[in-house]
Parts: sequence; C-alpha cells; structure tokens
Amino acid sequence: MAIDRFVGSTYSQKLSSGSVSWQSPSNIALVKYWGKYGEQLPMNSSISFSLKNSHTNTTMFFEPKSSGEFEFKVFLDGKREASFEPKILKFFKRIEKYISFLRDYKFRIETSNSFPHSSGIASSASGMSALALCLVDMEHRLHSDPGGQPSLSEAEMQKASFLARLGSGSACRSLQGPIIVWGEHPEIEGSSNLYGTQYKFQVHEIFHNYQDTILLVDKGEKQVSSSIGHELMHNHPFAKQRFEQAGFNLSKLIPVLKNGDVTEFIKIIESEALSLHAMMMTSMPYFILMKPNTLEILNRIWAFREETGSKVCFTLDAGANVHVLYPEAEKGSVLNFISTELSQFCKNNEFIVDEVGFGAVKK
Repeated sequence: MAIDRFVGSTYSQKLSSGSVSWQSPSNIALVKYWGKYGEQLPMNSSISFSLKNSHTNTTMFFEPKSSGEFEFKVFLDGKREASFEPKILKFFKRIEKYISFLRDYKFRIETSNSFPHSSGIASSASGMSALALCLVDMEHRLHSDPGGQPSLSEAEMQKASFLARLGSGSACRSLQGPIIVWGEHPEIEGSSNLYGTQYKFQVHEIFHNYQDTILLVDKGEKQVSSSIGHELMHNHPFAKQRFEQAGFNLSKLIPVLKNGDVTEFIKIIESEALSLHAMMMTSMPYFILMKPNTLEILNRIWAFREETGSKVCFTLDAGANVHVLYPEAEKGSVLNFISTELSQFCKNNEFIVDEVGFGAVKK
C-alpha cells in the first residue's frame, strides 16, 4: 500500500539535545473540502492558495529520555498553553507508527502566529503543518550522516504533508505553494487523498501574486467546530451532490487558472464559498457560522463590483470571516474600499493584508 512507505524505520543516528524550527503558512481553499471518512481522508478533492503573511512559527526542542509515555509541553507566545496539549497528544498517538522516536525524547514545543491569537483565522493548518515539518526534519537527521543533505527531499515533504493531515485535514495543504491540491481528482495526475500536492498545470500570471485581505468579522470560538461539521456530512441529504459539485468545480477551475479568466474564477470561487455554508445550514442539526456583518460585507462587495467593474470577490472558510480576493493591479482601490467601507463590519476594524505565498520555510 502507498501508506506503508510512511511507516517509521530504524534510525542510523542518535541525537543529543537540540531543536528544529519551521515556519508554515495558513491557506485558503478555493474549492472547499467538507466531509471526511476513515483517518482524516477527504470526501472530495480541494484546491487552495497558500498564504504569505499569515503563518505559524514553531520551534521544537528535544532531549533524549528513556522510552515510556509521551512527554511534551506546548507554549504559545512564550506562555504554557496546556489547552493545546490534548490535541497534540491525540496527534502523537495517531502518528506514532510513522514517527517511531516520539517516546524516546522529551519535547518543548514553542509556537507563535503572525496573526493575532483568536483572530478567527484557523491556525490548525499552519500549526500542524509546522509541527509535522519539525518532526520529519528531526527524522531526517536521525537517518542522515552529519555532513549529508540538510534540506528535506520531495518524499520527506510528502510525508510531512501526510502527517499534517492526521492532525488537521487542511494542514496538508500548508507545506508548499502557491497552489495545492488535496484529494484524488481524475484530471490531476498525482493527486492523492493521503497528502497535498503542488498544482502542476499552467497558471496565468494574474494568479501568481493574487491578493487575499482577511476581514476579521468574528474573533470568538465557533459555535460548531469544523470536526463536528465534517461529521454531519455523513447523513447529509445533499452530501452526494455536494461532493460531485466540488469535483466538477475543480475541473472548471483548471482552464480558468490557465487562461486568466477572472470573471469565471469569481463565479466558481463565490459559489464554492456559499455551497460550503449551505451544507452547514441544511445539516441536522443545522447551524449558521456567518454573522450579520458577514452578509453585509458580501452584499457590499457585490455592489462595489457592479458599480466599478472591479474583479474583487470573496471566499469564506468555516467561520464568519471574509477573505477578499483580487488581482494585485487592483490593490490600491480595493484596500481603499476595505478601509473606508468594509472595515466597519470587522471586530475593532481589523483586517489582515495577505497574498499568495510559496509554502513553508525552515528557520
């Protein structure tokens, strides 16, 4: 099986105390993943932009210990964050057969985000991908001679994406960039349910530096977690049609990304965002993650586009915040529109200016 190649093996080296650091970005899905099966596998394929400015920095300190229980502590911005530790423990248990040294070291995991904590941007994707990269980098050292190649191979990056997925599904799309596919799709050779892959088809230059300004509508904890939302797709009356729609929209997006047809891009991306939230509103139990200010922003984006001919559009994640997408050539006018008209609907008038990025960086 393809999964067997990720199973941990005997290591040629032993490491004394040390550390490893990675910076990994968040991502925003264009075609959405909603619904999973098995061990964090997607019910439909998805595609995303990797972001540049919204990222997590993680340093993992390690020191040898006798085998036994997992031993680690997590720190956010220098302060112990015990509330994160149950999720990391679950992650370690899930990946132990792939990273077999986890019980042989004591870890101190220090993490920080470039965006405000509890800002409403999901940090699980960037956080879990950064942690997975630290673990694979450490494994790389255990397999390598001291003078060997310091960078991770493509196979090792695949393993890191595979591991990240086991912590948070969309985290597998946060290792590389600028465009990542996750989930098997018949028209995308090499696409996989096990890990994210770089989009290899031709991409028009207009999408090379596409802008994403994130409007922070709501900074509180979501009323329904994404994990629960995914589970509700199992008995959803429209699940089959939604999974088919996602695959069809990804097929339509391939020529659009090639020819730079932004008008068609807008139709696909906004439809995907609204379809995602339609699944939430028609599940049982049903729920709504959008807020009144979310809807106000969407209507104002539509009005601005109609009045000015702008190519600005929106997408949404599983929450109330709005990702405003637009070509770099419109940056000045769109940021002015956001500052003067849309920011009033954000918590404390806050928004984050971001753009397409190129993936994780070793620190």
